Amino acid sequence: MVTSVYAVAGLLWITFSDLIVGALVTDADTLSQVQTWKGFFFVFVTALVLFLALFRLLTRDRALLRLQHDQSLALRKRERQLTVLMDSLPGMAYRCRYDDHGTMLFVSEGCVELTGYDPDELMGSRAISYGDMLDTESYRHLLFEIRSALAKEEPYSVEYALNRKDGQQVWVWERGRAIHEGADGTMLEGIVLDISDRKRLRDELEELATRDPLTGLLNRREMSRVLEEELERARRYQRPMAMLWIDFDRFKEINDTFGHAAGDSVLQSVTGLLEESVRSVDSVGRFGGEEFVIVLPEMGVAEAQETAERLRRQVSATPQPLGDGRMVSLTISVGVAVYPRHGLTGSALCAAADKAMYQAKTAGRNCVALAHVQEQVHNEQ
Repeated sequence: MVTSVYAVAGLLWITFSDLIVGALVTDADTLSQVQTWKGFFFVFVTALVLFLALFRLLTRDRALLRLQHDQSLALRKRERQLTVLMDSLPGMAYRCRYDDHGTMLFVSEGCVELTGYDPDELMGSRAISYGDMLDTESYRHLLFEIRSALAKEEPYSVEYALNRKDGQQVWVWERGRAIHEGADGTMLEGIVLDISDRKRLRDELEELATRDPLTGLLNRREMSRVLEEELERARRYQRPMAMLWIDFDRFKEINDTFGHAAGDSVLQSVTGLLEESVRSVDSVGRFGGEEFVIVLPEMGVAEAQETAERLRRQVSATPQPLGDGRMVSLTISVGVAVYPRHGLTGSALCAAADKAMYQAKTAGRNCVALAHVQEQVHNEQ
């Protein structure tokens, strides 16, 4: 384009300038001098125009190069800031494909502390894929949460167990979202944090909320919940269910004679004996003080009475430690109530079993009594 303009301008200059000079100058020597100066002028003007054009072009290119340089510096600065930020996160930032293995395209340096693997080992699944670090149940749970979030076009949050390179299992919390990138498909971006300590603390708090701190048995609230669940199951399948209400005989005398520390030792020993003497499906709980409850699913009257008698004899025949090397004998009184014979609700069964236990106390302690049937109290001293 520039060449064409230059050629046209030169042709016009030569044609019209010669005509004008020929019309104005008739002397041959003067005409020769004018033609010479005209040529110098054309060269000067042309050079000046080319200089200005080139200067403008170079100035624009220089400004563009400076802009590109500044943008490159800013980009590298942002990349450094992002790298520092990613590496400072208390976990692993990631970008991966949404595929069957969770193929990592990027992971931050936090993956070393979290998983035990270097970034190069995880990216592209060179050493192991991220999905292979999860057990089957955790992986299914993670995929389910991701798919549910994708269907709703929402971020996903999920907790699961992850197996480190050293074989240790840790609990992690993952937060991320899907990024749709056209031809490249769907990508997932997010962060994974180690929550093992938090989960351990949460489990301990849950344990404290459901367990008696002295004996480790289910507390009154949790035992009531278990009782209602078993009652609901018994109603649904029209099956019996029994409960035993147990009270230690003359336990106050042990506390008064040997001290509360000795009483605690006896409580712990006897409750351990009770737990070991029932089935794995049975539940043993402490309702308070020296009163304990045992829920016996799928058990009728005869079998419940037999179980209560067996426990009574076992406790009576086993001396209990006081914690200082000495032993003491202990007996229990047991009340038996069975659904649906003695009650249709948890409160009704508890009241019936508690009343039966007091019947056993009245009959001389170290007894088993069936709810609402006082004549079926057995005393085997």
